[in-house]
Amino acid sequence: METLAKLFGGHARIKIMRLFLLNENNFEIEDIVSRTRVTKGNVRKEINALSGMGFIRSKNITKEGSRGAKKKIQTWYLNNSFGYLGPIKDLLIDPNLLVEDNFLNRFKSIGKIKLLVISGVFIGDSQSRVDVLIVGDKLKKNILQQVIKSLESEIGKELIYVVFDSAEFKYRLDMYDKLVCDILDLPHEKLIDIGQLSTYISKK
Repeated sequence: METLAKLFGGHARIKIMRLFLLNENNFEIEDIVSRTRVTKGNVRKEINALSGMGFIRSKNITKEGSRGAKKKIQTWYLNNSFGYLGPIKDLLIDPNLLVEDNFLNRFKSIGKIKLLVISGVFIGDSQSRVDVLIVGDKLKKNILQQVIKSLESEIGKELIYVVFDSAEFKYRLDMYDKLVCDILDLPHEKLIDIGQLSTYISKK
C-alpha cells in the first residue's frame, strides 16, 4: 500500500477511493469517517479533492431527524462516467495488492490459527460466499474483530468472514456442509493449512 499511497497522495485517499469503488451507496461525511477510520478533517480534504477532479459527485438528500424534523444532508457517490475509472479500479482493487506482505502478521495476535482461507474480494471473485475462513481453537474473537475492521477500512468493503473451532470444522467437513464445501470447492487461496486440515477425512 506504500507505493499506492505515493501514487495517489496518501493512505487516506486510497481508503476513500476504494470505499466508493466497491460500494454503490451514497455516503455522508460521518459514514466515510466510520468506514475508513480517517479523521473528519482529512475526509473533508480528500472529498474536496476527489470531487474537484470528478471522481465523485455530491447529492443532497432529505433525512428525518430524531424529532421528526426533515433536513437536507450532503452525500457523495462514485461518478461512473469518470474517464479513468477502469484503470484506477484495476489498480486499487487488484487482489495481489489487497493481500500485502504483512497480511498474515495481522492475524498472529488472535491465537493459533490452523486454517486460514481467503476468497471473494481477495482473489477478485465476486461470486464467493465469504472473503475469509478461519479455523482455530481458543481464538481471541474480540481481537479478530479489530483485525477485520482494520482490513475493512483499508479495502473499502465490509468483509464476510466465518470462524470455526477445529471440532466444528471437521464435523462440517464430515457432513459435507454446504457453506464449507462452497468455500473449498470454489476458487480460494490457503494462507495457512496446518496438517492439511482442509482435506481432513474422518476415520469412521
